[in-house]
Amino acid sequence: MSRDEFPTDVPAVVTCGLPYANGDLHIGHLRSYIGADAFNRALETLGQQSIYVCGSDMHGTPVAVNAEEQGVDPEDFALEWHRQYEETFPQFNVEFDNYGHTHDETNTELTQEIVRTLDEKGYIYEKEIQVAYDPEADQYLPDRYVEGTCPYCGAKARGDECDEGCQRHLEPGEVENPTSTITGNPAEYRDRPHKFFEVSEFADFLTGFLDDLEGTSNARNQPRQWIEDGLQDWCITRDMDWGIDYPGEDGDSVAHAEQRNGGGETADESDLVLYVWVDAPIEYISSTKQYSERVGADEYDWERVWKDEGEIVHVIGRDIIQHHTIFWPAMLEGAGYNTPRGIAAHGFITINGKGLSTSRNRAIWAKEYLEEGFHPDLLRYYLTTTGGFQQDVDFSWEAFQEKVNGELVGTVGNFWYRSLLFAYRNYEGTPDASVSEEVRERIEDAIDDVRESVNDYSMRGVGQAATRLAQFGNEYIQRNEPWKLTDDEPERAAQVIRDCVQIAKAVGVLIEPIAPGKAQALWTQLGEEGDITDAHLEDALEAPPRTFDEPGELFEQIEDDRVAELTENLEDRIAAADSSSPATEAETESDDTDASEPERMTDTEDLEALTEERIGFDDFQELDIRVGRIETADGIEGADDLARLEVDIGFETRQVVAGIKQLHDLDELPGTKCVLLANMEPAELFGVESNGMILAAGEQADLLTTHGDADVGEKIR
Repeated sequence: MSRDEFPTDVPAVVTCGLPYANGDLHIGHLRSYIGADAFNRALETLGQQSIYVCGSDMHGTPVAVNAEEQGVDPEDFALEWHRQYEETFPQFNVEFDNYGHTHDETNTELTQEIVRTLDEKGYIYEKEIQVAYDPEADQYLPDRYVEGTCPYCGAKARGDECDEGCQRHLEPGEVENPTSTITGNPAEYRDRPHKFFEVSEFADFLTGFLDDLEGTSNARNQPRQWIEDGLQDWCITRDMDWGIDYPGEDGDSVAHAEQRNGGGETADESDLVLYVWVDAPIEYISSTKQYSERVGADEYDWERVWKDEGEIVHVIGRDIIQHHTIFWPAMLEGAGYNTPRGIAAHGFITINGKGLSTSRNRAIWAKEYLEEGFHPDLLRYYLTTTGGFQQDVDFSWEAFQEKVNGELVGTVGNFWYRSLLFAYRNYEGTPDASVSEEVRERIEDAIDDVRESVNDYSMRGVGQAATRLAQFGNEYIQRNEPWKLTDDEPERAAQVIRDCVQIAKAVGVLIEPIAPGKAQALWTQLGEEGDITDAHLEDALEAPPRTFDEPGELFEQIEDDRVAELTENLEDRIAAADSSSPATEAETESDDTDASEPERMTDTEDLEALTEERIGFDDFQELDIRVGRIETADGIEGADDLARLEVDIGFETRQVVAGIKQLHDLDELPGTKCVLLANMEPAELFGVESNGMILAAGEQADLLTTHGDADVGEKIR
């Protein structure tokens, strides 16, 4: 890889966490796939050679468990979901250059080849470990066949991950108080030989890797603590029938036909399948290889990307940071492959302020959104431009309506339509005039903003650059009032409208990565030939066609009554699900190799207990809590979690130290409103004085703010 800014002279590949072939897609999943698609499109707009690949994750215990419940073969079960995903993604303008799956021949062969290489280089060894065993079912319990307590934080955990607590990867035998999900009975631990990947040998390499890694700050910072705590070697095999077989010495795999059971027997390689997190990320390479084989190495060489000098970028959910920043780069380095240049890890999606819950039907399903008839670009715009990428995003139909009506309809769509309609009616297209210096410079500034945003891995920045340019266009046409100039100053009128048509085209080019369907519709209305996807940033300044047909409005208002109906339907679905499911259920959506959002349940069993001690109103009145606005945010050198913030509280700007370094993208915090306890005693942390306390909720430090437009310095009462 290079360290030059995008675009570079070497090919790139963009990937996202594989969808787990185990259920319907919802908007929590789509945040990953849309975000990665937008980033890949943006790279291409810059002139970067780049492809976007992915595939369905077919393996792991959830597929095996659900297939067994339905009485079908795991392969048939997973393939059916794979086919559904292939049909769904294009409906959201998510266009993969190659979409494979982990059970195909390419991935099977490449996975076994990589594991064999790691073994030959001495990075894999065998040792006996304790594996959960269900005496009643007479079988070992890999991953999601066992549940219990996390040994690190005490939260409820499944066999391979503390999905409801600290989100650590858990090795077999680590879960305390194991229970079999098959029978519901307590499980027992038995010794069992398994294969281990020696991740601990890569600690120094991984530290350097993180030092160079681009992307979001959470992907760079969270893994450092795991390295400092001491890396544990990684068990890469499981006692299962469903998966890719551990490669034998002769290079052949062994087809499994029966369940391993019993206790204390000696396992050989033919008894084991590879853990799903071994073969899942290798699908990134396999899918790239399949694309290369389809188009030819002269057009795109997968080996150049993965073994020589390619630019590799992963877009993932923050729940799988550890897998992508520790296990995966260690595997790549050990096997002689390139490691990622950038990893962008996004936050979670909530619905009306509450965590996603498929069990309670608290989700906006992909097919539900499509059935409502909304254009896919509306959701793409909402998910990419609402909040910073690594921050949580709350979806409500009201917020969706406000975003669409205010920015797409009222700003972008309004400018496109009024400009092109005036140009058509008065000049039958683009007026014969030159673009003014003011407008040219403004478009050039917007192009620079997009280029900078792409290199900052900020799709929000890309969308905002386009919307701000459209806002400037609205202000420009309103300020110059060309309808008053057509009779008295026709040359001036023509020049103003020429400017507006150029701005309209530029907005289309800039917004294409976010809203490709609507951008193409504008391209067509302008009479441009070909696809806007082939346009580069510089084309934003190329003259539009001289003539074009009468334009139509490209966005339409979402009405209040429709939003009320959608909100009511969602609430009814949730209420119906709640009445038919246990109130304490706490399932999560974070599957073995899923980039989806873990459902953040708000059941009382998951919350910290209320304190028994009460305070009086006078005590509360002594707390001086103010609305603030973060002006700057920088990490404190030597501190893993601490950041130094400058917070404007109206009367003055306070320096505050907050433990949010690993949980927020510090670059995106300036301008964010917050709530600050102003009369906190000053304290010194890592040599930096903190003069106040930022208020936040939960382990993920969700910053508190105000719902309306309270002024900075306003007191919280």
